[in-house]
Amino acid sequence: MLQVVDLACRRGDRRLFSALGFELGPGVLLHVRGRNGSGKTTLLRALCGLLLPEEGEIRWHGEDIRQLGDEYHRDILYFGHLNGIKADLTGLENLRIAATLDGDRVATEDLWRALERMGLMGFEDLPTRMLSQGQKKRVALARLVLSSATLWILDEPFTALDKDAVALLQTLIANHVDAGGLAILTTHQEVPLTSGRIERLDLGTEH
Repeated sequence: MLQVVDLACRRGDRRLFSALGFELGPGVLLHVRGRNGSGKTTLLRALCGLLLPEEGEIRWHGEDIRQLGDEYHRDILYFGHLNGIKADLTGLENLRIAATLDGDRVATEDLWRALERMGLMGFEDLPTRMLSQGQKKRVALARLVLSSATLWILDEPFTALDKDAVALLQTLIANHVDAGGLAILTTHQEVPLTSGRIERLDLGTEH
């Protein structure tokens, strides 16, 4: 479903990686590893179409993602370093906006259930500026409960989560992969990754 062919990316005057290639099919979790500055976030942003690689192609079902445009973006969910939470809006309002932007048609009851699953009952009507960092992260991650995307691209999703939230996120990812979805993630934490099939990609640095 996803092919990366001879990919090269640069930041400033330094090439982060080159001749990178891999293929992922249904039911696979790819753990991208590497030290700081190795290009993990750059790779994930390229996979989302948020930046153009210096060389190579990213293909979805055999087609270059640059040609697919919105058709590709409807199939992916990207979770970056920033939560994308608006401080003056409640958890419910934030989740409704996120679901609309992701192209997921959901009822209000679905939003409530997603927040409940993330352990946010009793906080859903508070402006998110009043929530802890961990609770804000839970609001953002509730998108995963609602998402119909096939490919999840998650950059450090376990950061700022407590033990219970980490376990819940592991379950969400595992369920997605076991159902035939794809997930690509980075994490600096020692978090067991549980799914049917796990692959690992180690990025080095290139000067």
